[in-house]
Amino acid sequence: MTGPGRTRVVLSLGANLGDRAATLRAALTELAGDGLVARSTLYETPPWGPVEQPPYLNAVAVVVGERDAAGWLARAHELEDAAGRTRDVRFGPRTLDVDLVTVTAADGTPVLSDAPELTLPHPRAHERAFVLVPWLSLDPRAVLPGHGPVADLLAALPPEDVAGVVGWDHLA
Repeated sequence: MTGPGRTRVVLSLGANLGDRAATLRAALTELAGDGLVARSTLYETPPWGPVEQPPYLNAVAVVVGERDAAGWLARAHELEDAAGRTRDVRFGPRTLDVDLVTVTAADGTPVLSDAPELTLPHPRAHERAFVLVPWLSLDPRAVLPGHGPVADLLAALPPEDVAGVVGWDHLA
């Protein structure tokens, strides 16, 4: 039996509880061992969703490794668990949130899934400036499967959403 093969995953990471920068640094350090090929700088963003909470620090990472989509989801949950993530309130504050934005097979084919536990590409990535701004900073030619170029998606968002994603230069 062969393994899942080499895949490329785009991950969105966010934290708004505790030492946000340290939490993101730790997760990015862990991803370095998984085949991290690029990471954005950090961006501070307003919280998304209906729950009152502090602002987030967000980043996007691109990782290439020998995992399938389910394997990357399991890895995302491991990183969240290591950061003490709890799932008490939907869209609530969190020590770390790691979302799979896209997974691409070695041949460049996007992995598509409509499973309740893992929808790919991420079903709301196209409307989230906190995902699109850092991703575009890493790859100006990035494309969100089924939605189009990230630059076009970002241009279509309300300007106030984009302006709310502010570079955060405290990451050494």
